[in-house]
Amino acid sequence: MKKVLKCTLFVLGLVLILGLIVPSGALAERVIKIGVIYPLTGGAAAAGRELRAGAELAAEIANTAMTTIDMSMARNAGIKSLGGAKIKLIFKDHEGNPTLGADLAKKLILDDKVDGILGCYFSSVTKTVSAVAEQHGIPMINGTSTSPPLTQRGFKWFWRTTPHDKWFTKDLFELLKGLTEGKVKGVKAVAKKDLINIASACEKTEWGSNVSLMIQSWAKEYGYNVRKSMLYAKESPDLSSEVRSLKAARPGVMLFASYTSDAILMVKTLKAQKVKTNVIWGQDAGFEKPEFRNTLRDSIVGILTRTVFLPKVAELKKVAGQVNALYKLKTGNDLGGASARAFTGLQTWVHVLEKAASTKPTDIQRAANAIYIPGDELVVPWAGIKFSTSGDEIGQNVLGGGLIGQYQKGPDGKIGLEIVYPFDVASANMIYPFQQF
Repeated sequence: MKKVLKCTLFVLGLVLILGLIVPSGALAERVIKIGVIYPLTGGAAAAGRELRAGAELAAEIANTAMTTIDMSMARNAGIKSLGGAKIKLIFKDHEGNPTLGADLAKKLILDDKVDGILGCYFSSVTKTVSAVAEQHGIPMINGTSTSPPLTQRGFKWFWRTTPHDKWFTKDLFELLKGLTEGKVKGVKAVAKKDLINIASACEKTEWGSNVSLMIQSWAKEYGYNVRKSMLYAKESPDLSSEVRSLKAARPGVMLFASYTSDAILMVKTLKAQKVKTNVIWGQDAGFEKPEFRNTLRDSIVGILTRTVFLPKVAELKKVAGQVNALYKLKTGNDLGGASARAFTGLQTWVHVLEKAASTKPTDIQRAANAIYIPGDELVVPWAGIKFSTSGDEIGQNVLGGGLIGQYQKGPDGKIGLEIVYPFDVASANMIYPFQQF
């Protein structure tokens, strides 16, 4: 009995000594939990895989010192101001369902006790999830949803890093204007009559509906005629009637807002019906996914898509090249618009937490409203990240920007995206007119 008592006292003494020597909390590494809500199954699962990989890579770089990468979060091995606390991502699959997204947000907040939320790609899901976060006073950073109204609600707990569709769509009309003025690399000035008639087809969701409105608004301002504007049900099994209607409008420019499965089906149907037009432009999303390129192959040569990241950026910007190499090692693909923005969204979380030196929501809120991340820290070609705190777009990053790429076949026979806008960073001559199917 005495021996047992002596052993017990020895162990207790050892624990006491260790407690004096080792700082409180050092025996259990602190974790900061970020709930990440993306479409991991369903029609946008391909995008979901990219989004997840982009966010995971950013967390890996933040949690592990990688001094060869030219960004501050790669040097700290955790959140330095919080004693090296690590980021833990808790992924949830919203399946493209806004109601499910809201339920998942509640579970992350109430059950998982997350410190913040990242998501959700679908603007319709971001809308419901951000409303839940606002209700509970939990910070949410959105990196990939582009419906303009999301930052027009005056929310106090919502911040968006990506530019939105108002500006992305304006870029398209600047490209069309440049075509008529002879500013596009490799293309002589085009008569406006060849471009003036426009037809658009956008999926009937929060995102697609707003893109459709933006197209009509900018077309009017730039002096173009929208001959046909339609909204179709997402993940449609057949788009034959929609394409026939577009074809009947005889447009010089055709514009689309579609996720992956619809984008693939739309182009297949355009080809089957031998549609003729001078310009085909997709509003990112499905038009930029590896599955779109791998499925349709030569059929997409000449198609345009807006984006915020192209592999060419990795050749022009050192830090983008460094991160792209890691992403390609991880996934087998280059960064794309979705993955680069997911990466940037999580990177923004890291900077905000570093500045806040706290996980208290009010401290995070204060830090987010004051944050400035210079452009040379980012993989995307933006001037930086700084959120608006007044006016009509509370929480919107005011330093973002977009690119327009065109699918072209390289000397090696591989199809990739070349930059055609902005004009001063064009990486190749633009193919014009679109080489008909």
